[in-house]
Amino acid sequence: MTATEPGPPRWQLRRHATALAIARLAPAAVLPDWAVASGPIFAATWTATETSLICPAAGVPAEVTQAGPFHVFEVQGPLDFTLTGVLSGLLGPLADQQISVFTVSTFDTDWILVPTHQSDAAVAVWLGRGHAVSVDPDQEES
Repeated sequence: MTATEPGPPRWQLRRHATALAIARLAPAAVLPDWAVASGPIFAATWTATETSLICPAAGVPAEVTQAGPFHVFEVQGPLDFTLTGVLSGLLGPLADQQISVFTVSTFDTDWILVPTHQSDAAVAVWLGRGHAVSVDPDQEES
């Protein structure tokens, strides 16, 4: 790369404090009250074989099939729909370090869920690539 070529895009990410879970319910399940709690993001996806929820981990009953806890990183947006390579640029370096992720996109931005035990490592990877990461001041490891 020459001095006149732009480098890769640098992104601002925000790690939210609320620990999240991904819960699996039956197909076409009605949203339970425990799932629709306050948090940085809530998502429900229905398919022919399952209903998946992203919700605060603290409220998920023990008998519900779930994965987590996760910290969620919000790519500061809004992001234009014509942008390409946002997730590729952020997730490739994590994959190189064996950091697993779960992603969801909304109208305005992308959300990256990282297991809480790998959250600090993800931050270090992104900082090493020139991205900026802010952490909620009340961030607690879950």
